[in-house]
Amino acid sequence: QVQLVESGGGLVQTGGSLKLSCAVDGRAFSSYGMAWFRQAPGKEREFVAGISWSGSETFYADSVKGRFTISRDNAKSTVGLQMNSLKPEDTAVYYCAADIYARSSWYAYEYNYWGQGTQVTVSS
Repeated sequence: QVQLVESGGGLVQTGGSLKLSCAVDGRAFSSYGMAWFRQAPGKEREFVAGISWSGSETFYADSVKGRFTISRDNAKSTVGLQMNSLKPEDTAVYYCAADIYARSSWYAYEYNYWGQGTQVTVSS
């Protein structure tokens, strides 16, 4: 079983920044594809950003491209999401997810393990 724990959420004003972190308890972390998803009230969970097992490949939803940066530290088994120029529409619960097959996927159903989520609220 792989456990994921997110941290770093909170309340920020429009234009502000937050950094989310996800600590992964799993010996094979360095072989996993990792991603961040988010879910706003009344909406489906959506892909935000993904990163390959090595960190050499990153990919983003169009809505966050140029504002968010995903990163990973395989030595520390962590993945981060730096969020800049935040907008009210970024308000959601943000989830960290792990894909043990490292498929660099945009689809939630291809991720095997999930964290409990951390709330991000952007005030206007």
